[in-house]
Amino acid sequence: MMTRIIPGLKTDASIAEAQRMMAQAFRLAGLDSPEADARLLLGHALRLDRARLLSQSDRLLEAREIEAVQGLAARRLRHEPVARILGRKEFWNLTLQVSDAVLVPRPETETVVELALDLIAHDGPRDEPLRILDIGTGTGALLLALLSELPKASGVGTDVSMRALEIARVNAAQNELAARTQFVCCNLADGVGGPFDLVVSNPPYIARAEIETLQPEVRDYDPALALDGGTDGLDFYRAIAREAARLLAPDGHLVVELGAGQEAPVARLFQTAGLTVEPARPDLAGIPRALPAMPAAKRPS
Repeated sequence: MMTRIIPGLKTDASIAEAQRMMAQAFRLAGLDSPEADARLLLGHALRLDRARLLSQSDRLLEAREIEAVQGLAARRLRHEPVARILGRKEFWNLTLQVSDAVLVPRPETETVVELALDLIAHDGPRDEPLRILDIGTGTGALLLALLSELPKASGVGTDVSMRALEIARVNAAQNELAARTQFVCCNLADGVGGPFDLVVSNPPYIARAEIETLQPEVRDYDPALALDGGTDGLDFYRAIAREAARLLAPDGHLVVELGAGQEAPVARLFQTAGLTVEPARPDLAGIPRALPAMPAAKRPS
């Protein structure tokens, strides 16, 4: 018999009672969004969407359903992210599959998509046949979000992990974007031929010594390969800076995600590499998150 992770949650509890008890347990454990987590996990266990959870709120749960709910609650109380338990994450207007080989796409990364689309719109209409490169694509989140908004664009996603690329290919197919994507297993952009109209990247940017200080949802479940940015967190920005001139079209744009406090050092790296850099766009928390750069010959108007 399964240990009751949530002691009061037992046979003949209603759906509403189960959701309330789960949320309370998550709240006591200090989890960030206990109500939302409880609703999502309960719906997943019972295979009910939000509307049906509400409409069936008085229904009493069977023993097998209680066992399933307790199992999911135990995983969340070990700080496993809800997206990893569900196996999917919403990003932009897409549903993306996730696995232990990839980062879970985060809301702040949408800042990169927003800025990239604004830069493209500034240069001309969005229905141009643009060529996009996503370095370290992971789930394919950045590339697929951009392609979903740019109907004539095509793109290449690179990653050093074959397992990550398998997830990216699944996501491209499930979001009906496979025909306009190509995924390449390589270090950074080795062997990928430019030029690209747009290069985006959410590279590993955590300083190695800081990884152990991260929230357990990140430290214990995100792949270290996708977090470790070297001693100072800047290794991948240095590598991108070295490749930028080869990869970018003369009027192309580069947009990278930043960690907190990285705008100035990354801007200096890009400027030293001959790029023109503009101020980073902040995310909803006010942290400079998306840094734009372009070939020095292309000056912002």
